[in-house]
Amino acid sequence: MTTDPRRNLPSVGALLESDALRAMLSAEPRSLVVGAVRDALEIARRAPDAAPSSEAGWVEAVHHALDDRRRPSLRPVINATGVVLHTNLGRAPLANAARDAVMAISEGFSNLEYDLAAGARGSRHSHAVTLLRELTGAEDAIVVNNCAAALVLALDALSRGREAIVSRGELVEIGGSFRVPDIMAKSGATLVEIGTTNRTHLDDYRRVLGPNTGAILKVHRGNFALEGFVAEVALRDLVPLAREAGVPLLHDLGSGLLLPLDAYGLAGEVTARDALGAGASLVMMSGDKLLGGPQAGIIVGDAALVARLRANPLARALRVDKMTLAALEATLALYRDPARAVREIPALAMLTAPLAEVRARAEAVAAAIAGNNGITARVVDSTATVGGGAFPTARIPSAAVALEGRESADALAARLRAGPLPVIGRIENDLLLLDVRSVPAAHDRQLIGAVGDALGAPASPAPGSR
Repeated sequence: MTTDPRRNLPSVGALLESDALRAMLSAEPRSLVVGAVRDALEIARRAPDAAPSSEAGWVEAVHHALDDRRRPSLRPVINATGVVLHTNLGRAPLANAARDAVMAISEGFSNLEYDLAAGARGSRHSHAVTLLRELTGAEDAIVVNNCAAALVLALDALSRGREAIVSRGELVEIGGSFRVPDIMAKSGATLVEIGTTNRTHLDDYRRVLGPNTGAILKVHRGNFALEGFVAEVALRDLVPLAREAGVPLLHDLGSGLLLPLDAYGLAGEVTARDALGAGASLVMMSGDKLLGGPQAGIIVGDAALVARLRANPLARALRVDKMTLAALEATLALYRDPARAVREIPALAMLTAPLAEVRARAEAVAAAIAGNNGITARVVDSTATVGGGAFPTARIPSAAVALEGRESADALAARLRAGPLPVIGRIENDLLLLDVRSVPAAHDRQLIGAVGDALGAPASPAPGSR
């Protein structure tokens, strides 16, 4: 009869009594070591044939488990996917000015809700407002925790118990299976769909307007495009209708674009200033997409409407913290000089970098990586995308480092993800590609080192690499 090898595994108590683990217990919290021992035993139970066979082996296994327990669940990674605003990877990296502002505010106290001039209680909703007015032309602004929250707050304050009119072609689903109709339902507004998926006309809006209409909502289709036999009503054409009915015209802009990027080959997104100039009562947008700042939902527009939002109880539930406000204000300040914004806000810098510069960086990275543990690295043409629900059809010329070795592309990708600093690439035509357009230029050395660490051989910096 075969004996189950799991019967030979030591107990938690036996391992804790070993001399080596006694030393570990004297240096680490007992609860942490006990948890690591249990983790090591659980791994051994799942694969008993690979279980340690000596005290030294168990000590090593517990050390590995201890390292896993110490490692935070939220970790930095290198985004080499070619998707610049990758939602799963945290969207926009912060500019140095924003990071410095967060550090300054987080290490002490601040005037978050204190009026320094009056020496009395103030409001956190006052921060970043001056800059948002200046940059968008809005009368007033309020900041909440994301764009979906901005939509909920606006509809709850302006259309709860009443109808909100939306074109059927704009009832989009955003990341994580969240859908505009579901978000609207949470606001207490009644959704009134008009038109068809591909065609909506001004008369469709006019026919459903009535005494119970609370708002007209226009949603920017940021993550897909409709082509062919299509029609939609421009924001500007909805303005007279909304004014005649005496209802606010809300525009969920989404992307947060503050500067036109047409000169860089990225056209089709409306800026917040343009949306307000076209006549929107309120414009809602994200802080961590094309704006390039922290996650936030920004609402700009009519002062009287913003005041109603600010007075709504949901504004407190959806408010942002001091570090978000610090990062947002510092990011917005960079836009006072558009050239500086494009240069210093990482998302904009990555999107607008000349192809020749991107290729030169890729060549330097490939030269430094090549030869590590039998890996070959060469530069190939690539196509990057914006991501983050913006410029859905844009394809940006880029350059990537193609890695090949004795293992499959999937196996190489898994090794890079498992490294101390995970590197996330993409697999294309059975090659693992590291697209450097979505890597901030200042992080090239980190990319080289992270690949070397993950592949088990040191990577030497290439001449000219950053």
